[in-house]
Amino acid sequence: MIFLLSYLALGACAGLMAGLLGVGGGLIIVPVLTFLFTAQGLPSPFILHLALGTSLASIMFTSVSSLRAHHDKGAVNWQIFRRITPGIVIGTFLGACMAAHLSTRLLKGFFVAFLYYVALKMLLDAKPKPARQLPGKAGMLGIGGLIGGISSLAGIGGGSMSVPFMVWCNVSMRNAIGTSAAIGFPLALAGTVGYLINGLPATDLPSSSIGFIHIPALFGISLTSILAAPLGARLAHILPVASLSKTFALLLLLMGTKMLTGF
Repeated sequence: MIFLLSYLALGACAGLMAGLLGVGGGLIIVPVLTFLFTAQGLPSPFILHLALGTSLASIMFTSVSSLRAHHDKGAVNWQIFRRITPGIVIGTFLGACMAAHLSTRLLKGFFVAFLYYVALKMLLDAKPKPARQLPGKAGMLGIGGLIGGISSLAGIGGGSMSVPFMVWCNVSMRNAIGTSAAIGFPLALAGTVGYLINGLPATDLPSSSIGFIHIPALFGISLTSILAAPLGARLAHILPVASLSKTFALLLLLMGTKMLTGF
């Protein structure tokens, strides 16, 4: 019961941040699940694999809830969504297949490095100068594949990369965040399938898991994240997002450091 309540609280926080900042769902879910799975005594060789797979599975539900809220406000560019999605799906699935064969140590190193990168970028407010337009079909396929591949290795919805990319290509911040929420669904779906299929042959996984998807955690996180994501999306049009993002960045640095020293 304690762990189920923890999953519910985690889902609420992740959903709120995902809707508010366009990034952050998986960046919160993965390290917290790592701590919770460790406390439960789950098999250490698969703890991070389970955290990554479960994070992506939960983002499927969060992204649907968040994108509906952004779509209602006219903030989703569906043309960009259609152009980048094929690359997103291919890259995410291949990345999940690769992650299944990497050690926990390598995955942890990659995730913590990415966590620090995102946090420092948010603290420094580093934004590429919008100086160009979106690339053609081949370029969007390649960018989508890159975003998907990295996202599957980090267990995230891709907003920390897709939002800066779209802003760099002269897409407004409001539309970039909304479109990122829409992109999160096919990305999370492809990643979930990849982690589920590649986790099925693994032995010693808990009985409550299907592949690298931990069902109780998925249920708890998804239940509250669905409710919190639309609230975050509405607050994004009201609250000082820039100030909140810096506070969130400090939290990411703390969690990354904790993962290095405590797991």
